[in-house]
Formats: sequence, structure tokens, C-alpha cells
Amino acid sequence: MVPENPRRKPVHPDISEGMVHQLVHAFYAKIRADAVLGPIFDRAIGDGWGPHLAKMCDFWSSVMLMSGRYKGNPMIAHMRLKMVRPEHFTRWLDLFRVTALEECPPDIAVQFCARADNIARSLQLGMFYRPAPAPSDDQLGRAE
Repeated sequence: MVPENPRRKPVHPDISEGMVHQLVHAFYAKIRADAVLGPIFDRAIGDGWGPHLAKMCDFWSSVMLMSGRYKGNPMIAHMRLKMVRPEHFTRWLDLFRVTALEECPPDIAVQFCARADNIARSLQLGMFYRPAPAPSDDQLGRAE
């Protein structure tokens, strides 16, 4: 008998594929109706909302249920979106939080939101963080 891998357990025992589907679809309905994010998503996705929603259900199923269904690379996908700005992540998270609280019991909404916060932070750092170059010896006043 193979021991169960504790890293492959769902984040919360009451999260289901149906809950993931409902949250994803409700969230992206808000995104599409949003005056700021709607045009950005429409420009990036065009008529491909069906496949995008299926991919996002796979993504969140993988994140929350450890299903392993998502096979993409979110960083690469988002790096291609030149119209996205750092402030868009704040709006994205605001809409996600509202939707999670509307669609999920509070303890589960907290779990979804914690992961959304981490994902947004990671994407934002990957897309926009540019460390300052290290000062040269001349700038530090060191002579050789």
C-alpha cells in the first residue's frame, strides 16, 4: 500500500469541483463587467472565454483540490500581457475577495483569498519588480 501524500490533500475538505466552478464563473462575470479590468481581459481573451474559463477551473482545482489538472505556466502567460499594470492586481484581488465571500462559506473564502493573494503577489513581482543595480566601487567611494 502506498502511503497517502499529505501535500496532495485538498486545502479544505468541503471544497468541491462544483464550488471551484461556481467561484471561477462568478468571478470572471464580475471581471468582464468591470470598467477597468473588463477591457483588458476582453483584449487578451477575445472570443476565447469558454476555453479560458475551463483553464481557470483547472488552475483553481489544482490550487485548492490538488487535482493536478492545470498544466500551464501562469507567469509566462501574464508576462505576455503588456497592458497590465501593478494597480490592476489590486482591483483583481478586490473582485476576487468579494466573489469568494459571496460564493463560499467564510472559512473556505479565506482559503481561496489567501492563495489568490500569494498568486497575485508572485505574478506582480515577476512582472514588475526591477531591482536597482548594485552600486559600483566608484559610487561607493572605494578606490582600488
